[in-house]
Amino acid sequence: MTSWLLGLAIFLIHLGGAISAVLALMSSRTSQGAIAWIISLVAMPYLALPAYWVFGRPRFYGYVSARGQRDTLLRRVLLRYRDRFDSYLVGATDADVKAVEKLAMMPLTRANSTELLVDGDQTFDSLFAGIDAARSYILIQFFIVRNDELGRRLQEHLVRAARRQVRVYFLYDEIGSRQLGDGYLGELREAGIHVSAFHSSRGWRHRFQLNFRNHRKILVVDGCEGWLGGFNVGVEYLGKDPRHGPWRDTHLKLVGPSVLGLQEAFWEDWHWATGTMLSLSWAPQVDQSTLDEGNGRHVVIVPSGPADPQETASLLVQHLIHSAHQRLWVTSPYFVPDEGVQDALRLAAMRGVDVRIMMPERPDHLLVFLSAFAFLPDMIRAGVKVYRYQPGFLHQKVMLIDDSAASVGTVNLDNRSFRLNFEITALVPHQAFALEVEAMLEQDFANCREVSLDELRSRPLWRKLVSRAAYLLAPVQ
Repeated sequence: MTSWLLGLAIFLIHLGGAISAVLALMSSRTSQGAIAWIISLVAMPYLALPAYWVFGRPRFYGYVSARGQRDTLLRRVLLRYRDRFDSYLVGATDADVKAVEKLAMMPLTRANSTELLVDGDQTFDSLFAGIDAARSYILIQFFIVRNDELGRRLQEHLVRAARRQVRVYFLYDEIGSRQLGDGYLGELREAGIHVSAFHSSRGWRHRFQLNFRNHRKILVVDGCEGWLGGFNVGVEYLGKDPRHGPWRDTHLKLVGPSVLGLQEAFWEDWHWATGTMLSLSWAPQVDQSTLDEGNGRHVVIVPSGPADPQETASLLVQHLIHSAHQRLWVTSPYFVPDEGVQDALRLAAMRGVDVRIMMPERPDHLLVFLSAFAFLPDMIRAGVKVYRYQPGFLHQKVMLIDDSAASVGTVNLDNRSFRLNFEITALVPHQAFALEVEAMLEQDFANCREVSLDELRSRPLWRKLVSRAAYLLAPVQ
Protein backbone atom coordinates (compact mmCIF):
# COMPACT_ATOMS: atom_id res chain seq x y z
CA MET A 1 0.00 0.00 0.00
CA THR A 2 2.84 2.40 0.87
CA SER A 3 4.56 1.84 -2.47
CA TRP A 4 1.23 2.42 -4.24
CA LEU A 5 0.76 5.77 -2.49
CA LEU A 6 4.36 6.73 -3.24
CA GLY A 7 3.85 5.90 -6.91
CA LEU A 8 0.66 7.95 -7.00
CA ALA A 9 2.43 10.91 -5.36
CA ILE A 10 5.27 10.74 -7.89
CA PHE A 11 2.75 10.58 -10.75
CA LEU A 12 0.81 13.58 -9.44
CA ILE A 13 3.98 15.63 -8.96
CA HIS A 14 5.12 14.93 -12.53
CA LEU A 15 1.60 15.63 -13.80
CA GLY A 16 1.58 18.92 -11.91
CA GLY A 17 4.97 19.71 -13.41
CA ALA A 18 3.70 19.02 -16.91
CA ILE A 19 0.55 21.14 -16.43
CA SER A 20 2.61 23.96 -14.93
CA ALA A 21 5.03 23.76 -17.86
CA VAL A 22 2.10 24.36 -20.21
CA LEU A 23 1.02 27.34 -18.09
CA ALA A 24 4.58 28.69 -18.20
CA LEU A 25 4.63 28.29 -21.98
CA MET A 26 1.41 30.28 -22.32
CA SER A 27 2.05 33.02 -19.76
CA SER A 28 5.76 33.63 -19.14
CA ARG A 29 6.85 37.18 -19.86
CA THR A 30 9.93 36.22 -21.90
CA SER A 31 10.95 33.28 -24.05
CA GLN A 32 14.03 32.79 -21.85
CA GLY A 33 11.85 32.58 -18.77
CA ALA A 34 9.47 30.14 -20.46
CA ILE A 35 12.33 27.86 -21.51
CA ALA A 36 13.89 27.91 -18.04
CA TRP A 37 10.60 27.08 -16.30
CA ILE A 38 9.60 24.37 -18.79
CA ILE A 39 12.92 22.54 -18.51
CA SER A 40 12.91 22.81 -14.72
CA LEU A 41 9.28 21.73 -14.32
CA VAL A 42 9.69 18.70 -16.56
CA ALA A 43 13.15 17.60 -15.38
CA MET A 44 12.99 18.56 -11.68
CA PRO A 45 9.33 18.92 -10.71
CA TYR A 46 10.04 18.14 -7.03
CA LEU A 47 11.92 21.42 -6.69
CA ALA A 48 10.57 23.47 -9.57
CA LEU A 49 6.83 22.94 -8.95
CA PRO A 50 6.62 24.79 -5.60
CA ALA A 51 9.08 27.41 -6.87
CA TYR A 52 6.94 28.09 -9.93
CA TRP A 53 3.75 28.59 -7.95
CA VAL A 54 5.47 31.06 -5.63
CA PHE A 55 7.80 32.91 -8.03
CA GLY A 56 6.72 32.08 -11.56
CA ARG A 57 3.17 33.42 -11.83
CA PRO A 58 3.20 36.52 -14.04
CA ARG A 59 -0.16 38.01 -13.10
CA PHE A 60 -2.01 38.77 -9.90
CA TYR A 61 -5.06 36.86 -11.05
CA GLY A 62 -7.39 37.45 -8.11
CA TYR A 63 -6.90 41.19 -8.30
CA VAL A 64 -7.75 41.07 -12.01
CA SER A 65 -11.18 39.59 -11.34
CA ALA A 66 -11.76 41.95 -8.40
CA ARG A 67 -10.89 44.88 -10.64
CA GLY A 68 -13.64 43.82 -13.05
CA GLN A 69 -16.21 44.00 -10.26
CA ARG A 70 -14.78 47.30 -9.02
CA ASP A 71 -14.64 49.05 -12.37
CA THR A 72 -18.37 48.72 -12.91
CA LEU A 73 -19.15 50.40 -9.60
CA LEU A 74 -16.40 53.00 -9.90
CA ARG A 75 -17.66 54.16 -13.29
CA ARG A 76 -21.12 54.65 -11.78
CA VAL A 77 -19.70 56.66 -8.89
CA LEU A 78 -17.55 58.88 -11.10
CA LEU A 79 -20.40 59.54 -13.54
CA ARG A 80 -22.31 61.27 -10.75
CA TYR A 81 -19.55 63.85 -10.45
CA ARG A 82 -18.57 64.08 -14.10
CA ASP A 83 -19.90 67.60 -14.50
CA ARG A 84 -17.72 68.73 -11.59
CA PHE A 85 -14.63 67.00 -12.96
CA ASP A 86 -14.75 67.91 -16.66
CA SER A 87 -13.41 71.42 -16.23
CA TYR A 88 -10.18 70.05 -14.73
CA LEU A 89 -9.43 67.55 -17.52
CA VAL A 90 -6.75 68.91 -19.82
CA GLY A 91 -7.22 66.84 -22.96
CA ALA A 92 -3.52 66.41 -23.68
CA THR A 93 -2.33 67.47 -27.13
CA ASP A 94 1.27 66.32 -26.67
CA ALA A 95 1.68 62.79 -28.02
CA ASP A 96 4.05 61.79 -25.22
CA VAL A 97 1.57 62.80 -22.52
CA LYS A 98 -1.33 61.16 -24.39
CA ALA A 99 0.57 57.88 -24.35
CA VAL A 100 1.03 58.13 -20.57
CA GLU A 101 -2.71 58.79 -20.12
CA LYS A 102 -3.58 55.68 -22.11
CA LEU A 103 -1.00 53.59 -20.29
CA ALA A 104 -2.15 54.78 -16.87
CA MET A 105 -5.86 54.73 -17.75
CA MET A 106 -5.94 57.98 -15.78
CA PRO A 107 -6.58 61.53 -17.07
CA LEU A 108 -4.19 64.46 -17.15
CA THR A 109 -5.62 67.09 -14.79
CA ARG A 110 -4.89 70.79 -14.38
CA ALA A 111 -5.02 73.22 -11.43
CA ASN A 112 -2.84 71.09 -9.17
CA SER A 113 -0.22 72.37 -6.78
CA THR A 114 2.93 70.38 -6.05
CA GLU A 115 5.46 70.46 -3.21
CA LEU A 116 8.72 68.52 -3.22
CA LEU A 117 9.62 67.02 0.17
CA VAL A 118 13.30 66.15 0.22
CA ASP A 119 14.15 64.78 3.65
CA GLY A 120 12.53 62.72 6.37
CA ASP A 121 11.75 65.50 8.84
CA GLN A 122 10.17 67.68 6.16
CA THR A 123 8.17 64.78 4.76
CA PHE A 124 6.75 63.48 8.01
CA ASP A 125 6.03 66.97 9.32
CA SER A 126 3.93 67.46 6.18
CA LEU A 127 2.25 64.05 6.50
CA PHE A 128 1.41 64.56 10.17
CA ALA A 129 0.10 68.09 9.54
CA GLY A 130 -2.18 66.67 6.85
CA ILE A 131 -3.48 63.97 9.18
CA ASP A 132 -4.10 66.51 11.95
CA ALA A 133 -6.09 68.71 9.56
CA ALA A 134 -8.37 65.89 8.33
CA ARG A 135 -12.09 66.44 8.81
CA SER A 136 -13.79 63.55 7.04
CA TYR A 137 -11.48 60.65 6.15
CA ILE A 138 -7.88 59.51 5.84
CA LEU A 139 -6.58 56.86 3.45
CA ILE A 140 -3.07 55.68 4.30
CA GLN A 141 -0.92 52.84 3.05
CA PHE A 142 2.76 52.02 3.28
CA PHE A 143 4.91 49.10 2.25
CA ILE A 144 6.90 49.22 5.50
CA VAL A 145 5.58 50.42 8.85
CA ARG A 146 7.76 49.78 11.89
CA ASN A 147 6.79 49.79 15.54
CA ASP A 148 9.55 52.23 16.43
CA GLU A 149 9.71 55.90 17.38
CA LEU A 150 8.42 57.13 14.01
CA GLY A 151 5.82 54.37 13.71
CA ARG A 152 4.42 55.25 17.13
CA ARG A 153 4.27 58.93 16.21
CA LEU A 154 2.23 57.99 13.16
CA GLN A 155 -0.01 55.84 15.35
CA GLU A 156 -0.61 58.74 17.74
CA HIS A 157 -1.64 61.10 14.94
CA LEU A 158 -4.00 58.51 13.44
CA VAL A 159 -5.57 57.70 16.81
CA ARG A 160 -6.19 61.39 17.51
CA ALA A 161 -7.84 61.73 14.11
CA ALA A 162 -10.10 58.76 14.81
CA ARG A 163 -11.09 60.28 18.15
CA ARG A 164 -12.19 63.40 16.25
CA GLN A 165 -14.61 61.11 14.36
CA VAL A 166 -12.46 61.10 11.22
CA ARG A 167 -12.75 57.82 9.32
CA VAL A 168 -9.26 56.30 9.03
CA TYR A 169 -8.39 53.43 6.67
CA PHE A 170 -4.93 51.91 7.24
CA LEU A 171 -3.50 49.45 4.68
CA TYR A 172 -0.11 47.78 4.95
CA ASP A 173 1.83 45.13 3.07
CA GLU A 174 2.07 42.01 5.23
CA ILE A 175 5.55 41.13 3.90
CA GLY A 176 7.12 44.57 4.11
CA SER A 177 5.53 45.17 7.53
CA ARG A 178 5.90 41.61 8.80
CA GLN A 179 7.54 42.77 12.05
CA LEU A 180 4.86 45.32 12.85
CA GLY A 181 3.17 43.16 15.46
CA ASP A 182 -0.40 42.54 16.61
CA GLY A 183 -0.07 44.98 19.50
CA TYR A 184 0.47 47.98 17.22
CA LEU A 185 -2.39 46.99 14.93
CA GLY A 186 -4.63 46.18 17.87
CA GLU A 187 -4.21 49.68 19.29
CA LEU A 188 -5.25 51.14 15.94
CA ARG A 189 -8.35 48.94 15.83
CA GLU A 190 -9.26 49.78 19.43
CA ALA A 191 -9.29 53.46 18.43
CA GLY A 192 -11.82 52.71 15.70
CA ILE A 193 -9.39 52.71 12.79
CA HIS A 194 -10.11 50.34 9.92
CA VAL A 195 -6.99 48.20 9.48
CA SER A 196 -6.13 45.60 6.84
CA ALA A 197 -3.13 43.84 5.39
CA PHE A 198 -3.00 43.85 1.60
CA HIS A 199 -3.43 40.03 1.52
CA SER A 200 -1.53 39.15 -1.65
CA SER A 201 -2.34 35.48 -0.99
CA ARG A 202 -6.00 35.98 -0.06
CA GLY A 203 -8.20 32.95 -0.70
CA TRP A 204 -7.26 29.37 -1.52
CA ARG A 205 -6.94 30.05 -5.27
CA HIS A 206 -4.29 32.71 -4.64
CA ARG A 207 -2.51 31.30 -1.60
CA PHE A 208 0.77 30.86 -3.49
CA GLN A 209 1.01 34.51 -4.63
CA LEU A 210 3.66 35.28 -2.04
CA ASN A 211 6.04 36.96 -4.47
CA PHE A 212 3.78 39.97 -5.11
CA ARG A 213 4.06 43.07 -2.95
CA ASN A 214 2.13 46.29 -2.52
CA HIS A 215 4.97 48.79 -2.62
CA ARG A 216 2.77 51.91 -2.76
CA LYS A 217 3.10 54.74 -0.25
CA ILE A 218 -0.06 56.85 -0.29
CA LEU A 219 -1.77 59.30 2.03
CA VAL A 220 -5.04 60.98 1.02
CA VAL A 221 -6.82 63.45 3.29
CA ASP A 222 -10.48 64.26 2.57
CA GLY A 223 -9.95 63.68 -1.17
CA CYS A 224 -8.21 67.06 -1.56
CA GLU A 225 -4.62 66.56 -0.38
CA GLY A 226 -2.39 63.63 -1.25
CA TRP A 227 1.17 62.40 -0.75
CA LEU A 228 3.28 59.77 -2.50
CA GLY A 229 6.95 58.95 -2.90
CA GLY A 230 9.81 56.89 -1.55
CA PHE A 231 9.48 57.21 2.24
CA ASN A 232 8.26 54.35 4.39
CA VAL A 233 7.67 54.58 8.14
CA GLY A 234 10.74 53.77 10.22
CA VAL A 235 13.50 55.66 11.99
CA GLU A 236 16.00 54.75 9.26
CA TYR A 237 14.02 57.04 6.94
CA LEU A 238 14.92 59.89 9.30
CA GLY A 239 18.61 58.96 9.03
CA LYS A 240 18.71 57.47 12.55
CA ASP A 241 19.98 54.00 11.59
CA PRO A 242 23.81 53.94 11.73
CA ARG A 243 23.91 51.06 9.24
CA HIS A 244 22.45 53.30 6.50
CA GLY A 245 23.58 56.72 7.70
CA PRO A 246 21.85 59.84 6.34
CA TRP A 247 18.80 58.86 4.29
CA ARG A 248 18.14 60.63 0.97
CA ASP A 249 14.61 60.29 -0.32
CA THR A 250 11.89 62.31 -2.06
CA HIS A 251 8.17 62.57 -1.46
CA LEU A 252 5.60 64.71 -3.27
CA LYS A 253 2.57 66.53 -1.88
CA LEU A 254 -0.31 67.18 -4.27
CA VAL A 255 -3.36 69.40 -3.91
CA GLY A 256 -6.02 69.37 -6.60
CA PRO A 257 -7.91 66.99 -8.89
CA SER A 258 -4.91 64.64 -9.28
CA VAL A 259 -5.41 63.53 -5.66
CA LEU A 260 -8.44 61.55 -6.82
CA GLY A 261 -6.04 59.36 -8.82
CA LEU A 262 -4.25 58.45 -5.61
CA GLN A 263 -7.62 57.87 -3.98
CA GLU A 264 -8.73 55.52 -6.74
CA ALA A 265 -5.54 53.46 -6.43
CA PHE A 266 -6.11 53.10 -2.68
CA TRP A 267 -9.78 52.31 -3.29
CA GLU A 268 -8.78 49.44 -5.61
CA ASP A 269 -6.31 48.01 -3.10
CA TRP A 270 -8.75 48.28 -0.20
CA HIS A 271 -11.43 46.52 -2.21
CA TRP A 272 -9.05 43.66 -2.98
CA ALA A 273 -7.86 43.39 0.62
CA THR A 274 -11.25 43.57 2.35
CA GLY A 275 -13.91 43.00 -0.30
CA THR A 276 -15.64 46.23 0.77
CA MET A 277 -16.34 49.44 -1.14
CA LEU A 278 -15.39 52.72 0.53
CA SER A 279 -17.81 55.62 0.42
CA LEU A 280 -15.64 58.63 -0.41
CA SER A 281 -15.88 62.08 -1.95
CA TRP A 282 -15.16 62.14 -5.70
CA ALA A 283 -15.62 65.87 -6.20
CA PRO A 284 -12.34 67.60 -7.13
CA GLN A 285 -10.99 70.03 -4.53
CA VAL A 286 -8.83 72.87 -5.85
CA ASP A 287 -6.72 75.43 -4.02
CA GLN A 288 -8.27 78.71 -5.20
CA SER A 289 -4.94 80.53 -4.92
CA THR A 290 -3.54 78.15 -7.52
CA LEU A 291 -6.22 79.25 -9.98
CA ASP A 292 -5.95 82.94 -9.08
CA GLU A 293 -2.18 82.98 -9.59
CA GLY A 294 -2.40 80.96 -12.79
CA ASN A 295 0.35 78.55 -11.74
CA GLY A 296 -1.60 75.32 -11.51
CA ARG A 297 0.29 72.28 -12.71
CA HIS A 298 -0.72 69.40 -14.93
CA VAL A 299 -0.42 65.98 -13.27
CA VAL A 300 -1.22 62.43 -14.30
CA ILE A 301 -1.19 59.63 -11.72
CA VAL A 302 0.16 56.29 -12.98
CA PRO A 303 -0.72 53.25 -10.85
CA SER A 304 1.01 50.06 -11.96
CA GLY A 305 1.10 46.43 -10.92
CA PRO A 306 0.91 42.75 -11.82
CA ALA A 307 -2.85 42.94 -12.42
CA ASP A 308 -2.45 45.38 -15.32
CA PRO A 309 -3.14 44.19 -18.88
CA GLN A 310 0.30 45.56 -19.84
CA GLU A 311 3.59 45.97 -17.99
CA THR A 312 2.74 49.54 -17.05
CA ALA A 313 5.80 50.48 -15.01
CA SER A 314 8.36 49.16 -17.49
CA LEU A 315 6.54 50.73 -20.44
CA LEU A 316 6.27 54.06 -18.62
CA VAL A 317 10.00 54.16 -17.95
CA GLN A 318 10.84 53.19 -21.53
CA HIS A 319 8.45 55.81 -22.88
CA LEU A 320 9.95 58.57 -20.74
CA ILE A 321 13.45 57.57 -21.84
CA HIS A 322 12.46 57.66 -25.52
CA SER A 323 10.76 61.05 -25.08
CA ALA A 324 13.94 62.74 -23.77
CA HIS A 325 15.83 64.94 -26.25
CA GLN A 326 18.36 66.89 -24.18
CA ARG A 327 18.48 65.41 -20.69
CA LEU A 328 17.41 62.33 -18.76
CA TRP A 329 18.37 62.16 -15.09
CA VAL A 330 17.28 59.08 -13.16
CA THR A 331 17.67 58.18 -9.49
CA SER A 332 16.98 54.67 -8.22
CA PRO A 333 18.24 52.75 -5.19
CA TYR A 334 17.83 49.43 -7.00
CA PHE A 335 19.05 49.59 -10.56
CA VAL A 336 18.64 46.27 -12.37
CA PRO A 337 16.47 47.24 -15.36
CA ASP A 338 15.29 44.76 -17.95
CA GLU A 339 16.86 44.62 -21.40
CA GLY A 340 14.25 46.95 -22.89
CA VAL A 341 15.10 49.72 -20.44
CA GLN A 342 18.83 49.09 -20.76
CA ASP A 343 18.61 49.37 -24.54
CA ALA A 344 16.52 52.55 -24.29
CA LEU A 345 19.07 54.17 -21.96
CA ARG A 346 21.99 53.29 -24.22
CA LEU A 347 20.19 54.55 -27.31
CA ALA A 348 19.28 57.81 -25.58
CA ALA A 349 22.94 58.40 -24.73
CA MET A 350 23.97 57.53 -28.29
CA ARG A 351 21.63 60.15 -29.75
CA GLY A 352 23.23 62.83 -27.56
CA VAL A 353 20.92 62.91 -24.54
CA ASP A 354 22.62 63.70 -21.22
CA VAL A 355 21.77 60.42 -19.50
CA ARG A 356 22.71 60.21 -15.84
CA ILE A 357 21.93 57.41 -13.41
CA MET A 358 22.25 58.08 -9.68
CA MET A 359 22.60 55.04 -7.41
CA PRO A 360 23.62 54.50 -3.78
CA GLU A 361 27.24 53.85 -2.84
CA ARG A 362 26.22 51.73 0.14
CA PRO A 363 24.37 48.47 -0.57
CA ASP A 364 20.97 47.85 0.99
CA HIS A 365 20.09 44.60 -0.81
CA LEU A 366 23.35 42.87 -1.70
CA LEU A 367 22.10 40.81 -4.68
CA VAL A 368 20.58 43.87 -6.35
CA PHE A 369 23.72 45.88 -5.67
CA LEU A 370 25.96 43.20 -7.21
CA SER A 371 23.68 42.63 -10.22
CA ALA A 372 24.19 46.17 -11.52
CA PHE A 373 27.91 45.56 -12.10
CA ALA A 374 27.02 42.96 -14.75
CA PHE A 375 25.75 45.54 -17.26
CA LEU A 376 27.16 48.90 -16.12
CA PRO A 377 30.25 48.61 -18.38
CA ASP A 378 28.03 48.45 -21.48
CA MET A 379 26.05 51.44 -20.21
CA ILE A 380 29.15 53.57 -19.70
CA ARG A 381 30.61 52.57 -23.09
CA ALA A 382 27.40 53.85 -24.72
CA GLY A 383 27.75 57.23 -22.98
CA VAL A 384 25.51 56.76 -19.94
CA LYS A 385 26.99 58.47 -16.88
CA VAL A 386 26.71 56.53 -13.62
CA TYR A 387 27.00 58.23 -10.24
CA ARG A 388 27.24 56.84 -6.70
CA TYR A 389 25.67 58.89 -3.89
CA GLN A 390 28.18 59.30 -1.05
CA PRO A 391 26.73 60.79 2.18
CA GLY A 392 24.36 57.93 3.04
CA PHE A 393 21.71 55.71 1.48
CA LEU A 394 19.90 56.96 -1.63
CA HIS A 395 16.29 55.76 -1.85
CA GLN A 396 14.47 58.31 -4.03
CA LYS A 397 12.73 57.30 -7.29
CA VAL A 398 12.80 60.38 -9.50
CA MET A 399 13.11 61.01 -13.25
CA LEU A 400 13.79 64.35 -14.97
CA ILE A 401 13.00 64.58 -18.69
CA ASP A 402 14.51 67.61 -20.47
CA ASP A 403 13.21 70.87 -18.96
CA SER A 404 9.61 69.84 -19.50
CA ALA A 405 8.61 67.03 -17.12
CA ALA A 406 9.57 65.08 -14.03
CA SER A 407 8.19 62.13 -12.10
CA VAL A 408 8.19 61.14 -8.44
CA GLY A 409 6.92 57.83 -7.18
CA THR A 410 7.66 54.39 -5.80
CA VAL A 411 9.02 52.58 -8.89
CA ASN A 412 12.57 51.26 -8.72
CA LEU A 413 14.34 50.37 -11.95
CA ASP A 414 14.24 46.63 -11.42
CA ASN A 415 12.13 43.63 -12.33
CA ARG A 416 10.28 43.59 -9.01
CA SER A 417 8.91 47.10 -9.51
CA PHE A 418 8.26 46.50 -13.20
CA ARG A 419 6.37 43.23 -12.84
CA LEU A 420 5.80 42.03 -9.27
CA ASN A 421 4.97 45.10 -7.17
CA PHE A 422 1.97 47.39 -7.06
CA GLU A 423 3.49 50.86 -7.52
CA ILE A 424 2.39 54.43 -8.12
CA THR A 425 3.98 57.41 -9.89
CA ALA A 426 3.06 61.06 -10.40
CA LEU A 427 4.18 62.50 -13.74
CA VAL A 428 4.20 66.30 -13.81
CA PRO A 429 4.68 67.63 -17.37
CA HIS A 430 5.35 71.21 -16.26
CA GLN A 431 8.49 73.28 -16.80
CA ALA A 432 8.50 75.01 -13.41
CA PHE A 433 8.28 71.67 -11.63
CA ALA A 434 11.04 70.24 -13.84
CA LEU A 435 13.28 73.15 -12.85
CA GLU A 436 12.59 72.47 -9.17
CA VAL A 437 13.57 68.83 -9.65
CA GLU A 438 16.66 69.91 -11.59
CA ALA A 439 17.82 72.11 -8.70
CA MET A 440 17.19 69.28 -6.23
CA LEU A 441 19.12 66.71 -8.27
CA GLU A 442 22.02 69.06 -8.95
CA GLN A 443 22.60 69.21 -5.21
CA ASP A 444 22.50 65.41 -5.08
CA PHE A 445 24.95 65.03 -7.97
CA ALA A 446 27.31 67.35 -6.10
CA ASN A 447 27.36 64.65 -3.39
CA CYS A 448 28.12 61.84 -5.85
CA ARG A 449 31.19 60.37 -7.48
CA GLU A 450 31.15 59.27 -11.11
CA VAL A 451 31.87 55.62 -11.85
CA SER A 452 34.54 55.10 -14.51
CA LEU A 453 34.93 52.28 -16.99
CA ASP A 454 38.47 51.67 -15.71
CA GLU A 455 37.09 51.15 -12.21
CA LEU A 456 34.74 48.43 -13.46
CA ARG A 457 37.39 46.79 -15.63
CA SER A 458 39.87 46.60 -12.76
CA ARG A 459 37.60 44.52 -10.55
CA PRO A 460 39.00 41.07 -9.77
CA LEU A 461 37.65 38.12 -11.75
CA TRP A 462 35.82 36.67 -8.77
CA ARG A 463 33.80 39.86 -8.34
CA LYS A 464 32.84 39.83 -12.00
CA LEU A 465 31.69 36.22 -11.70
CA VAL A 466 29.67 37.00 -8.57
CA SER A 467 28.01 39.94 -10.34
CA ARG A 468 27.04 37.81 -13.33
CA ALA A 469 25.66 35.11 -11.03
CA ALA A 470 23.64 37.68 -9.07
CA TYR A 471 22.26 39.11 -12.30
CA LEU A 472 20.83 35.70 -13.20
CA LEU A 473 18.51 36.09 -10.21
CA ALA A 474 17.31 39.54 -11.27
CA PRO A 475 13.79 38.31 -12.20
CA VAL A 476 13.03 37.37 -8.58
CA GLN A 477 15.12 39.91 -6.65
